[in-house]
Amino acid sequence: MGSKLKVIKQSGAYLVRGVTLLIAISILSFVLMSLSPIDPMRAYVQANPGASAENIAKMEEFWGLNDPMPTRFVKWGSALLRGDFGTSKLYRRPVLEIIGTRFAATLALMLTAWTMSGVLGFSIGCAMGLTQGSFIDRVLKRLCLIMCSIPTFWIGLVFLMLFSVWLGWFPFGMAVPAGVAAGDVTIWQRLHHLVLPAATLSFLSFANVALHTREKLTEVMSSEYVLFARARGKSRFQILRQHGFRNILMPAVTMQFSSFSELFGGSVLAENIFGYPGLGAAASAAGLQSDIPLLLGITLFSALFVFAGNAIANGLYVVIDPRVREGVA
Repeated sequence: MGSKLKVIKQSGAYLVRGVTLLIAISILSFVLMSLSPIDPMRAYVQANPGASAENIAKMEEFWGLNDPMPTRFVKWGSALLRGDFGTSKLYRRPVLEIIGTRFAATLALMLTAWTMSGVLGFSIGCAMGLTQGSFIDRVLKRLCLIMCSIPTFWIGLVFLMLFSVWLGWFPFGMAVPAGVAAGDVTIWQRLHHLVLPAATLSFLSFANVALHTREKLTEVMSSEYVLFARARGKSRFQILRQHGFRNILMPAVTMQFSSFSELFGGSVLAENIFGYPGLGAAASAAGLQSDIPLLLGITLFSALFVFAGNAIANGLYVVIDPRVREGVA
């Protein structure tokens, strides 16, 4: 009974932190966008050059631009609590509808990139940790350090030029082939269009995971219980399987789930480079076209997405680390 009560209290505290985070991000985002040089009316006039002064005045009244900032925030927050995120000025559709449509494509891209970076980073980190000080370790470590300093857009442009222009292995962009009806697109065609953006996005975090895993595995391999296992004649791979994985998996999971925010930010660049119709491309278009309702909606949704990733990581700690499980139970 006491253990269940403790779990409930911890879950409630985590939920309170999540709600507090969303409230703080809502206030901060609204204030920053209200004080920014983004002018929705200028974007409206540019998109509708023949708009009369009367129409402009009606649009200002409809969007509430004549109201003071606190009044506009109260109206927006009240609508938000009712589930109304507003209407996108760019797409002329409800913000939630756009987020739901675009998030499916972004989720497929991010999960593919996240899995690739996790598997690749963890594998390379284990290889470096097992061969510490060798030629392989030095080469892989320098490669990872170089990859940490390369920006996403540069990798995307190189991949696009190499694999699309020169070799012709992958399409130039988009999520589906051009001119093909949505119902006729096969899963293999979607995967074919997904490979290059996902590979570009995976380079954001795989090097960090590899270097972090290497350091943790190096500590494990120099511990006393590993020296005792070597004295008993166990090989490096046996030591890694029996003693290493459990000790290095939790830090790797922490690093991998903490990369959600980096992946979401990198998706903006990757989707724009490859013309991928995801949430990142919508956020970029909303910022350039002064679509404040859509930009605010995507900001809140991305914060909720990153918070959910951290919550999943905390839940996995209980499964991976027995010490955490005993502390909770």
